[in-house]
Formats: sequence, structure tokens, C-alpha cells
Amino acid sequence: MNSPVPAPKPRTSKFWLGISVVLTLVLLIGAATTASMYEQLKTQIVHLQQRLAVTPQVRYVSVLLDAQELPALLVTLDPQAGVLQVQRLNEVKEGREDSMQLWALAGDQPPRSLGVIESKFKTLQLPAKEAALEGVTQLAISVENKGGVPQAAGPRLPYLFQGWLVQKAI
Repeated sequence: MNSPVPAPKPRTSKFWLGISVVLTLVLLIGAATTASMYEQLKTQIVHLQQRLAVTPQVRYVSVLLDAQELPALLVTLDPQAGVLQVQRLNEVKEGREDSMQLWALAGDQPPRSLGVIESKFKTLQLPAKEAALEGVTQLAISVENKGGVPQAAGPRLPYLFQGWLVQKAI
């Protein structure tokens, strides 16, 4: 009897075997790199979102001008922090017995006090809510007795600095 001859097994050349191993390694490295880059991108997005949340979001801007139409003060509102940021742009300082008081002007309505500037520094903050500037068209500074005047009394002297209030687009 003739015994069946086993069928010869197909042989894979070492060259193709090596290429398949290399390609498998390349695919694994590519998948690991993609996963790593994805995680890094997610981390960067979270970090940038956190930084954006604490970055001041200026909504209102006003440059107060002196009598010669030169910039004297820059006032901005950060509604997230609830503060008016006031920056002196000139060297005018109030006297020992005087205070500068910030006023909100809204058409024919009486001026509303937004606070007294009590710091001699170039930059300071006054607490304020965004609602305090609704309907306001201008900001002004008057020189008052030390500590300012009550809001009901209004400013006692003409305004030293005055400027339009601009609401930025959101």
C-alpha cells in the first residue's frame, strides 16, 4: 500500500517573517504614541481651561481724561472678580486732606459713587458689581474731603477727570 505522503508545509521566508515583526512593532509603537499624545492634549486643554477661568474678563473700559484731554486714569471692570481696576496714567495725587472719588454718570440721573480712591499706588481695586455700571455712559473723578462724600450729597467740586464708559463685546 501506498501510504499517503504528507503535504508539504508552506514555508515562510525569513525575510517576510522579519517584515511582519517589524510592521507589528511599528503599529504597536504608533498606537502607544497616539494614546500618549491624546492624553497630553486632554491635559493641556484642562490646564488652559483652568487658566482661562482665572484670567480677568474685562467687560467695561474707560479712559478718564484731564482738562487738557490727556489720559489720567484707566478704569476696567472684571465682573468675575467683582472689582473695578483703576490705574493711574499720570502723576496727579490727592493732598493729605483730600480723596479722589469715582462717580458713575448716567444721563440726567444724579451721579452715583463707585468708591473712594484711598491708595497712592499706581494700580488699585474697588469692589463693584457689573450691575453698578448698567446704564452708565461716563465715569468721573472728583476731589473730595478725606474719605469722600456721601452718595446722596454728590460731588462738591467739578470733575477733575472724566471719560466715556465703553462696554466690550462679549
